[in-house]
This record gives sequence, structure tokens and C-alpha cells, in this order.
Amino acid sequence: MGFLNKLFNGGDEHPKEERTPLPWQQLRTLEQLDAIVEDSKSRPVAIFKHSTTCGISRMVIRQFESQYDIDPTQMDLYYLDLKAYRDVSDEVGYRFQVIHQSPQLLVIKNGTAVYADSHGAITAGALKTYL
Repeated sequence: MGFLNKLFNGGDEHPKEERTPLPWQQLRTLEQLDAIVEDSKSRPVAIFKHSTTCGISRMVIRQFESQYDIDPTQMDLYYLDLKAYRDVSDEVGYRFQVIHQSPQLLVIKNGTAVYADSHGAITAGALKTYL
């Protein structure tokens, strides 16, 4: 029976570690961008631009979430559904002078984008450089 359990349970004999949900804040309004600029003067702010209809974006955000281990007091973390909030996504590009890509991760410090990466280059570990 051990063989069948491995076959149908994916071979995991040890329970998977429960992960704490990420401290995502939903980015939905242009007014929030003003707050992000102000907040970034006291601690860095990360913005993850995600396309809910893109398989690559879905894969990247899962990987990002599995890697993320930054204390919520060290960095604010925003999630932007760029399909639902296209105007906000466009303003992010304009305000922080980054070319739109999806998925895309930005770090804002002192009101300026100090890091921007996209697709497979996105890693949660890269954020630690900006703490």
C-alpha cells in the first residue's frame, strides 16, 4: 500500500510546511501611488504587476510567493492586477519611468524606482538588496 500512497499522494511522506500568506496590499487607485511615494521615503515599497490572464505571470508570482521571506515591517508589498486597473498600471510606468512589462516587479525608494525586473528575472531575494 505504501507504493499506492506514494503514487496517489505525490510521494510526499512528510506534510508540506504551511506558509504565512504574503502581506499583499491591493493597488487599485491613483491616490495610492501618492501614498506609495510618501511611504517610500521611510521604507522601501515593492509593486508586483500581475496579469491574471497570463500563464507566465501566474508561474512567476507563485515562485515569488514561495521565496518571499521579508518581515512586513521592513518593506510594503503591493499587488497590482494590471488587467483590472489598467489606468493605475499605466501611471506606474509613467510616474516611475519604467517600460510596462508583465509580470513586473518594482522597488520604490525615496519616490524613485530603484529596481525593475520582469518575467523569469523576478526573484524575491533581489528585494533584500533594497532593505
